[in-house]
Amino acid sequence: MNAHEVIEKVIAEHGHIDDIFWVACGGSLIDLYPAHYMVLRESKIASGWHTAAEFTCDVPARLGEHSLVVVCSHSGNTREAVEAATLAHERGAAVIALTDSKGSKIDQDDFIVWVYPWGDGVPTAEVPLGICPMIAAEVIRAQEGFEAYDALVDGIAKMDGIIEAGKQKVNAELGARFAELCQNHDFLYILGSGPNFCQTYGFAICSLMEMQWQNCSYINSAEYFHGPFECTENGVFYFLQLSAGSTRAIDERALAFLKTHTDTLMVLDAKDYGMDAVDASVRSYLEPALFYAMNVELRAARGKVFDHDPDMRRYMGIETY
Repeated sequence: MNAHEVIEKVIAEHGHIDDIFWVACGGSLIDLYPAHYMVLRESKIASGWHTAAEFTCDVPARLGEHSLVVVCSHSGNTREAVEAATLAHERGAAVIALTDSKGSKIDQDDFIVWVYPWGDGVPTAEVPLGICPMIAAEVIRAQEGFEAYDALVDGIAKMDGIIEAGKQKVNAELGARFAELCQNHDFLYILGSGPNFCQTYGFAICSLMEMQWQNCSYINSAEYFHGPFECTENGVFYFLQLSAGSTRAIDERALAFLKTHTDTLMVLDAKDYGMDAVDASVRSYLEPALFYAMNVELRAARGKVFDHDPDMRRYMGIETY
């Protein structure tokens, strides 16, 4: 599908878009955050980022015919996501449903269904971390104009090369040490900021807690100094995702403190991993795709050492919940 044509259809049917709601669960919700952040920063259009269960339980008052609701369910069968999409449609909103699974429960005629491919070698432009910023950009450009549009298109095209080079670099420089530190520490803190915070959160709850059963916690680098830094001491494992974008100074402040207050620190600096090749005006919105790919490599390195396949589950899809 094509984001330009999709948004043309949405605006033709709904007149104008006053609100965009980004709705999903878990890893799919994480993928929607950079686009939400971009709308807040670049546009006067209202934007909300909601876990699907809360969206249906506490329905936003603004939801209506001039709303665009982007719902993502990778499997297409996540009950909360399907319910959220159905509710949004009933309230008169335009609904774009993103899924990897054609013919799944969310693949309904009531929605604009965007079936994306998944797996090794799929371009960034064809997965949610690339699709959603373009959906947001098309709405902004259509209604307000978006000076950074061309830079965004160019940046997405560059991400595949950046990520492939990054995989080699992270495995050569960080993979073995990360796995070793996980062997020696039952717990770690992960820090990040801005649009990248979705990957700070995602690395913790999806890659490590879900897929590796590793106890950990996520901290916004800005909030680190409003309580969490009191736990910093030698022997406590910290992993910092250092942005190359607009919130880099926030991460650098945390880094300066960590360097002098713990002896167990790992840093993944997006600038060292090629993100400076992307225009600064859109860099923040695209580097989450880099961090996601690097997180996948790091969880794989841990999984090998612990003999823990990332597909292994104790509860998800096994027990009733």
